[in-house]
Amino acid sequence: MTDLRTVFLDLDHGIDLALDNALLAADDGLETAVILSLFSDARAKEDDALPLGQTDRRGWWADAYPAADDDRFGSRLWLLRAAKQLQQSLNTAKQYAEEALAWLIADGVASSVDVETFIPRDEVMGMLVRIHRPDGTQVPIRFELLWSAM
Repeated sequence: MTDLRTVFLDLDHGIDLALDNALLAADDGLETAVILSLFSDARAKEDDALPLGQTDRRGWWADAYPAADDDRFGSRLWLLRAAKQLQQSLNTAKQYAEEALAWLIADGVASSVDVETFIPRDEVMGMLVRIHRPDGTQVPIRFELLWSAM
């Protein structure tokens, strides 16, 4: 089954549909599912510190009616918009990404998911997500998230 290919632009511009010449591009849906899982705002937990000046814990309205206990959509990466470029921030981003992508394993889409976070240059956090499919193939997806103006 194919899906419209979604691409991540950056934290300020979000996501967009990809074009293949003048037509909408298609993919098998895995990259789109990863992008939506990582870059949709999950509701902040009660003990999460919100970015300075914010009171909205965000989240998807349907999470109030989960099909399974603790089934949530999106990630808490948005909480790191104002984080400093420290190893602790990278560790937290890795944790948030793994949490957001855990459904891939639970639903049998992947046998495992590896997330690596790094700082490729000033004001940028890099993230490499490796999806290990049950058939033994691996799908790497790389993101660079701008920390500027955060």
